[in-house]
Amino acid sequence: MKRCCVRSATDEVKPVHCREVIWTLLLVGCTFGSNAAELDLKGNRLFVEGTLDGSALPLFKEHLASGKVRTVVFENSIGGSAEVAAEYARAIRAGGLDTEAHGQCHAACAYAFLAGKEHRFGRGFQVNALLIPVGNRPTAGDLQTRWRGEDAHRTLADFTVPAATAAQPQANAPQLSPASLAGTGAELTAVPADVAASSAAASVVPALTPASTAGSSPSAARERWHPDHGVLFTSTPTLFGRVYNAFYCDGTQGRDASRCELLSDADPYKLGVLTP
Repeated sequence: MKRCCVRSATDEVKPVHCREVIWTLLLVGCTFGSNAAELDLKGNRLFVEGTLDGSALPLFKEHLASGKVRTVVFENSIGGSAEVAAEYARAIRAGGLDTEAHGQCHAACAYAFLAGKEHRFGRGFQVNALLIPVGNRPTAGDLQTRWRGEDAHRTLADFTVPAATAAQPQANAPQLSPASLAGTGAELTAVPADVAASSAAASVVPALTPASTAGSSPSAARERWHPDHGVLFTSTPTLFGRVYNAFYCDGTQGRDASRCELLSDADPYKLGVLTP
Protein backbone atom coordinates (compact mmCIF):
# COMPACT_ATOMS: atom_id res chain seq x y z
CA MET A 1 0.00 0.00 0.00
CA LYS A 2 1.44 3.36 -1.03
CA ARG A 3 1.96 6.04 1.56
CA CYS A 4 0.86 9.64 1.38
CA CYS A 5 1.78 12.82 3.17
CA VAL A 6 -0.41 14.25 5.90
CA ARG A 7 -0.06 17.87 6.96
CA SER A 8 -1.42 18.31 10.47
CA ALA A 9 -2.84 21.45 12.03
CA THR A 10 0.64 22.13 13.42
CA ASP A 11 2.10 21.79 9.90
CA GLU A 12 3.77 18.50 10.85
CA VAL A 13 4.04 16.08 7.93
CA LYS A 14 3.20 12.45 8.70
CA PRO A 15 3.13 9.39 6.43
CA VAL A 16 -0.13 7.42 6.32
CA HIS A 17 -1.52 4.64 4.19
CA CYS A 18 -3.48 5.70 1.13
CA ARG A 19 -6.69 4.03 2.32
CA GLU A 20 -7.99 7.44 3.40
CA VAL A 21 -7.19 8.86 -0.02
CA ILE A 22 -9.68 6.48 -1.62
CA TRP A 23 -12.44 8.46 0.04
CA THR A 24 -10.93 11.59 -1.45
CA LEU A 25 -11.10 10.13 -4.91
CA LEU A 26 -14.67 8.98 -4.46
CA LEU A 27 -15.77 12.39 -3.28
CA VAL A 28 -13.83 14.18 -5.99
CA GLY A 29 -15.65 12.00 -8.51
CA CYS A 30 -19.04 13.33 -7.41
CA THR A 31 -20.88 15.21 -10.12
CA PHE A 32 -21.80 18.80 -9.37
CA GLY A 33 -24.36 20.86 -11.20
CA SER A 34 -23.19 22.95 -14.12
CA ASN A 35 -25.23 25.99 -13.14
CA ALA A 36 -23.85 29.38 -14.03
CA ALA A 37 -21.92 31.17 -11.32
CA GLU A 38 -23.85 32.86 -8.53
CA LEU A 39 -22.33 35.62 -6.40
CA ASP A 40 -22.93 36.37 -2.73
CA LEU A 41 -21.12 39.17 -0.91
CA LYS A 42 -20.70 38.58 2.82
CA GLY A 43 -18.75 41.36 4.46
CA ASN A 44 -15.45 41.61 2.59
CA ARG A 45 -15.70 38.06 1.19
CA LEU A 46 -17.26 37.48 -2.23
CA PHE A 47 -18.52 33.90 -2.66
CA VAL A 48 -18.62 32.54 -6.21
CA GLU A 49 -20.45 29.25 -6.69
CA GLY A 50 -21.05 27.45 -9.99
CA THR A 51 -19.42 27.35 -13.40
CA LEU A 52 -17.43 30.38 -14.54
CA ASP A 53 -19.16 30.72 -17.92
CA GLY A 54 -18.83 34.49 -18.15
CA SER A 55 -22.47 35.33 -17.40
CA ALA A 56 -21.64 36.65 -13.92
CA LEU A 57 -18.43 38.40 -14.97
CA PRO A 58 -19.91 41.95 -15.23
CA LEU A 59 -21.39 41.68 -11.72
CA PHE A 60 -18.15 40.16 -10.44
CA LYS A 61 -16.16 43.13 -11.72
CA GLU A 62 -18.73 45.50 -10.29
CA HIS A 63 -18.31 43.98 -6.82
CA LEU A 64 -14.53 44.26 -7.08
CA ALA A 65 -14.73 47.86 -8.26
CA SER A 66 -16.68 48.77 -5.11
CA GLY A 67 -13.54 48.26 -3.03
CA LYS A 68 -15.38 46.14 -0.47
CA VAL A 69 -13.98 42.76 -1.49
CA ARG A 70 -10.78 41.45 0.08
CA THR A 71 -11.16 37.72 -0.57
CA VAL A 72 -12.84 35.80 -3.38
CA VAL A 73 -14.13 32.39 -2.26
CA PHE A 74 -14.80 29.80 -4.97
CA GLU A 75 -17.23 27.02 -4.08
CA ASN A 76 -17.79 23.90 -6.19
CA SER A 77 -16.97 25.38 -9.58
CA ILE A 78 -16.27 22.96 -12.43
CA GLY A 79 -15.72 23.70 -16.12
CA GLY A 80 -15.42 27.02 -17.92
CA SER A 81 -13.14 28.23 -20.69
CA ALA A 82 -9.59 29.57 -20.64
CA GLU A 83 -10.79 32.97 -21.88
CA VAL A 84 -13.23 33.36 -19.00
CA ALA A 85 -10.57 32.16 -16.53
CA ALA A 86 -8.25 34.88 -17.84
CA GLU A 87 -10.89 37.57 -17.26
CA TYR A 88 -11.53 36.51 -13.66
CA ALA A 89 -7.79 36.13 -13.00
CA ARG A 90 -7.03 39.57 -14.43
CA ALA A 91 -9.66 41.23 -12.22
CA ILE A 92 -8.45 39.41 -9.09
CA ARG A 93 -4.82 40.22 -9.79
CA ALA A 94 -5.57 43.88 -10.47
CA GLY A 95 -7.33 44.20 -7.13
CA GLY A 96 -4.59 42.44 -5.19
CA LEU A 97 -7.19 40.11 -3.68
CA ASP A 98 -6.81 36.83 -1.84
CA THR A 99 -8.62 33.68 -2.94
CA GLU A 100 -9.98 30.55 -1.28
CA ALA A 101 -11.32 27.31 -2.70
CA HIS A 102 -14.04 25.39 -0.86
CA GLY A 103 -14.92 21.99 -2.26
CA GLN A 104 -14.25 21.46 -5.97
CA CYS A 105 -12.46 24.12 -8.00
CA HIS A 106 -11.70 22.87 -11.51
CA ALA A 107 -10.58 24.30 -14.84
CA ALA A 108 -11.44 28.03 -15.11
CA CYS A 109 -11.93 28.23 -11.35
CA ALA A 110 -8.43 26.85 -10.74
CA TYR A 111 -6.63 29.54 -12.72
CA ALA A 112 -8.83 32.27 -11.24
CA PHE A 113 -7.94 30.88 -7.81
CA LEU A 114 -4.19 30.97 -8.57
CA ALA A 115 -4.45 34.69 -9.39
CA GLY A 116 -4.99 35.51 -5.72
CA LYS A 117 -2.25 37.32 -3.83
CA GLU A 118 -2.64 34.53 -1.29
CA HIS A 119 -4.54 31.42 -2.32
CA ARG A 120 -5.64 28.78 0.16
CA PHE A 121 -8.02 25.88 0.57
CA GLY A 122 -10.97 26.61 2.84
CA ARG A 123 -11.11 25.20 6.34
CA GLY A 124 -13.73 22.78 7.56
CA PHE A 125 -14.56 19.13 7.02
CA GLN A 126 -15.13 19.30 3.28
CA VAL A 127 -12.83 17.66 0.73
CA ASN A 128 -11.05 20.35 -1.30
CA ALA A 129 -9.86 19.65 -4.83
CA LEU A 130 -8.14 21.86 -7.38
CA LEU A 131 -7.89 20.60 -10.97
CA ILE A 132 -5.52 22.77 -13.03
CA PRO A 133 -5.74 22.12 -16.80
CA VAL A 134 -2.50 21.38 -18.65
CA GLY A 135 -1.79 20.80 -22.31
CA ASN A 136 0.64 17.95 -21.70
CA ARG A 137 1.81 15.82 -18.82
CA PRO A 138 4.10 18.10 -16.75
CA THR A 139 7.61 16.99 -15.89
CA ALA A 140 9.01 17.19 -12.38
CA GLY A 141 10.79 20.39 -13.39
CA ASP A 142 7.58 21.91 -14.76
CA LEU A 143 5.81 21.31 -11.48
CA GLN A 144 8.41 23.31 -9.57
CA THR A 145 7.69 26.56 -11.40
CA ARG A 146 4.56 26.15 -13.51
CA TRP A 147 2.09 27.78 -11.10
CA ARG A 148 4.38 29.86 -8.91
CA GLY A 149 3.65 33.60 -8.97
CA GLU A 150 3.52 35.10 -12.45
CA ASP A 151 4.24 31.71 -14.00
CA ALA A 152 0.59 30.77 -13.42
CA HIS A 153 -0.44 33.78 -15.51
CA ARG A 154 1.92 32.80 -18.32
CA THR A 155 0.71 29.20 -18.22
CA LEU A 156 -2.87 30.35 -18.62
CA ALA A 157 -1.82 32.59 -21.51
CA ASP A 158 -0.72 29.48 -23.38
CA PHE A 159 -4.38 28.48 -23.64
CA THR A 160 -5.66 31.82 -24.89
CA VAL A 161 -5.00 33.69 -28.12
CA PRO A 162 -5.81 37.19 -29.32
CA ALA A 163 -9.04 37.58 -31.21
CA ALA A 164 -8.55 36.74 -34.86
CA THR A 165 -8.15 39.85 -36.94
CA ALA A 166 -9.84 40.26 -40.25
CA ALA A 167 -7.65 39.55 -43.26
CA GLN A 168 -6.36 42.73 -44.85
CA PRO A 169 -4.89 43.19 -48.33
CA GLN A 170 -1.14 43.48 -48.37
CA ALA A 171 -0.14 47.15 -48.22
CA ASN A 172 2.64 46.80 -50.76
CA ALA A 173 0.82 44.51 -53.15
CA PRO A 174 0.97 45.85 -56.73
CA GLN A 175 -2.34 47.16 -58.12
CA LEU A 176 -3.26 46.03 -61.63
CA SER A 177 -5.00 48.38 -64.02
CA PRO A 178 -5.44 48.58 -67.79
CA ALA A 179 -2.73 51.24 -67.88
CA SER A 180 -0.25 49.08 -66.04
CA LEU A 181 -0.86 46.23 -68.46
CA ALA A 182 -0.40 48.37 -71.57
CA GLY A 183 2.21 46.87 -73.89
CA THR A 184 2.37 43.57 -72.03
CA GLY A 185 -0.04 41.69 -74.21
CA ALA A 186 -2.23 40.95 -71.22
CA GLU A 187 -5.73 42.16 -70.61
CA LEU A 188 -8.14 42.32 -67.69
CA THR A 189 -11.08 39.93 -67.71
CA ALA A 190 -14.20 40.39 -65.64
CA VAL A 191 -14.49 37.79 -62.87
CA PRO A 192 -17.72 36.93 -61.04
CA ALA A 193 -17.89 38.47 -57.57
CA ASP A 194 -18.18 35.16 -55.72
CA VAL A 195 -15.14 33.72 -57.50
CA ALA A 196 -13.15 36.88 -56.84
CA ALA A 197 -13.99 36.76 -53.15
CA SER A 198 -12.93 33.15 -52.78
CA SER A 199 -9.73 33.76 -54.71
CA ALA A 200 -8.89 36.76 -52.56
CA ALA A 201 -9.44 34.75 -49.39
CA ALA A 202 -7.19 32.00 -50.65
CA SER A 203 -4.44 34.51 -51.42
CA VAL A 204 -4.30 35.92 -47.89
CA VAL A 205 -5.03 32.76 -45.86
CA PRO A 206 -2.27 30.15 -46.06
CA ALA A 207 -3.19 26.51 -46.44
CA LEU A 208 -3.56 24.84 -43.05
CA THR A 209 -1.71 21.65 -42.30
CA PRO A 210 -1.31 19.73 -39.03
CA ALA A 211 2.25 21.03 -38.75
CA SER A 212 1.30 24.64 -39.37
CA THR A 213 -1.63 24.66 -36.93
CA ALA A 214 0.03 22.89 -34.02
CA GLY A 215 0.29 25.37 -31.17
CA SER A 216 -0.26 28.39 -33.40
CA SER A 217 -3.84 28.82 -34.61
CA PRO A 218 -6.69 30.01 -32.38
CA SER A 219 -8.52 26.71 -32.79
CA ALA A 220 -5.40 24.73 -31.91
CA ALA A 221 -4.90 26.79 -28.76
CA ARG A 222 -8.48 26.21 -27.66
CA GLU A 223 -8.29 22.49 -28.34
CA ARG A 224 -5.52 22.16 -25.76
CA TRP A 225 -7.92 23.28 -23.01
CA HIS A 226 -9.73 20.25 -21.62
CA PRO A 227 -11.47 20.84 -18.27
CA ASP A 228 -10.83 17.24 -17.12
CA HIS A 229 -7.19 17.07 -18.31
CA GLY A 230 -4.75 18.42 -15.77
CA VAL A 231 -3.10 18.10 -12.38
CA LEU A 232 -5.45 17.45 -9.48
CA PHE A 233 -4.50 18.64 -5.99
CA THR A 234 -6.62 17.27 -3.16
CA SER A 235 -6.92 17.97 0.54
CA THR A 236 -8.87 15.55 2.74
CA PRO A 237 -9.60 15.89 6.46
CA THR A 238 -8.57 12.90 8.60
CA LEU A 239 -8.10 12.15 12.28
CA PHE A 240 -4.40 12.95 11.83
CA GLY A 241 -4.82 16.21 9.97
CA ARG A 242 -5.33 16.88 6.28
CA VAL A 243 -4.02 14.57 3.56
CA TYR A 244 -2.53 16.46 0.60
CA ASN A 245 -1.97 14.66 -2.68
CA ALA A 246 -1.45 15.42 -6.35
CA PHE A 247 -2.56 13.39 -9.36
CA TYR A 248 -2.16 13.63 -13.11
CA CYS A 249 -5.47 13.14 -14.93
CA ASP A 250 -5.22 12.60 -18.70
CA GLY A 251 -8.86 13.51 -19.33
CA THR A 252 -10.15 9.97 -19.89
CA GLN A 253 -11.12 9.47 -16.26
CA GLY A 254 -14.39 11.41 -16.47
CA ARG A 255 -15.56 11.88 -12.88
CA ASP A 256 -13.72 8.78 -11.68
CA ALA A 257 -10.58 10.38 -10.26
CA SER A 258 -9.35 6.99 -9.02
CA ARG A 259 -8.08 6.47 -12.57
CA CYS A 260 -5.67 9.42 -12.25
CA GLU A 261 -1.96 8.83 -11.64
CA LEU A 262 -0.58 9.67 -8.21
CA LEU A 263 2.34 12.11 -8.46
CA SER A 264 5.20 11.89 -6.00
CA ASP A 265 6.94 14.87 -4.42
CA ALA A 266 4.20 17.30 -5.46
CA ASP A 267 3.36 19.10 -2.23
CA PRO A 268 1.07 22.00 -3.25
CA TYR A 269 2.75 24.32 -0.74
CA LYS A 270 6.21 23.62 -2.12
CA LEU A 271 4.97 24.09 -5.67
CA GLY A 272 3.32 27.43 -4.89
CA VAL A 273 -0.17 26.13 -5.67
CA LEU A 274 -1.19 26.91 -2.08
CA THR A 275 0.21 29.64 0.13
CA PRO A 276 0.77 29.07 3.87
